[in-house]
Amino acid sequence: MTDRYPIPPHEIELSAVRAQGAGGQNVNKVSSAIHLRFDIHASSLPDVLKKRLLALHDRRVTREGVVVIKSQEYRTQEQNRAAALARLDELIDSVSVTRKARVPTRPTRASNLRRLDTKTRRADVKAGRGRVVE
Repeated sequence: MTDRYPIPPHEIELSAVRAQGAGGQNVNKVSSAIHLRFDIHASSLPDVLKKRLLALHDRRVTREGVVVIKSQEYRTQEQNRAAALARLDELIDSVSVTRKARVPTRPTRASNLRRLDTKTRRADVKAGRGRVVE
C-alpha cells in the first residue's frame, strides 16, 4: 500500500471475476480479472483525504463513496490484483498532494503597452479593409 498512508487489508474487498473480451477457450473457465472495492467512509484514512476522495469527479468513485477498480489487463489473477492495488495507491497519492496556492501577479507596464500597440496596429489594418469611397 502507500508509504504515507498504509491501508489495512481488511478495508479492501477483492473479488475475482471473469475478464471481458477475447481470450480463447481459457477466458470462459478462469476468473482472472479483479474487482477492488474500497469504502472511503469506513476507511482508516485521515478525514482530509476522505473529503478529497469524495470530492473527486472520478467515475471510479460511486455516489455511496466506494472506490471500484476493475483490473483485467493481465492473464493472471495475481498480476491483476497487484495492478488494482497499485491503481488504488495512485488514486490516494493523487489526493494526498497539497497544491501550492497561486500567487496572483500583474502584467508589467511594458507588456501592457506592447499589447495596446499591437491592438491599435491590428485595428488600423482592419480599418483599411473597408469599402473605398471616392
